[in-house]
Amino acid sequence: MSSLVISGDTSGAITLAAPAVSGTNTATLPAATGTVMVSGNMPAFSAYGSTVQTISTASYTKIILNNIEFDTSSAFDYTTNYRFNPKVAGYYQINGSVWWNTASGTTYCETILYKNGSIYKFSPGYITPNGYGGAGVSSVVYFNGSTDYVELYTIQSSGSSQTTSPNLYGVFMNGSLIRGA
Repeated sequence: MSSLVISGDTSGAITLAAPAVSGTNTATLPAATGTVMVSGNMPAFSAYGSTVQTISTASYTKIILNNIEFDTSSAFDYTTNYRFNPKVAGYYQINGSVWWNTASGTTYCETILYKNGSIYKFSPGYITPNGYGGAGVSSVVYFNGSTDYVELYTIQSSGSSQTTSPNLYGVFMNGSLIRGA
């Protein structure tokens, strides 16, 4: 097996090595400046809420995602704004879920992705009279790598306040870069 080593001017090196199997393999680098992402170093995060939130009826409310399972690029603010603000431009798969504790009859609810302070995508759901239910939302979202951000919101229409059921299984938002800009 042969390899090619390219050394940096001051430090670091890149090694390209041919696989130990027959055949031709091609690696194509994009015509882009900046950081070239490879499979192992793309931004990814998973955050969840650990406190019960009381949600007023017919009121768009931001979900407090105050715990991190992982955040590979330190791009999720889990202490103040509860939002993902990636510093690498590209297309991200973003998922969110809100699960409920209570309901006074079957109640309509939505789980919503807000991008830059406005509704971006939502998914409808229902809370059953026994207090179980919710909705999940999922979308591919483009981020510019500097100012774009996404937050998780919810709304419910029971006519009275309802509470969320906080845990990493039901009240969460996660995502990862799936393609550079």
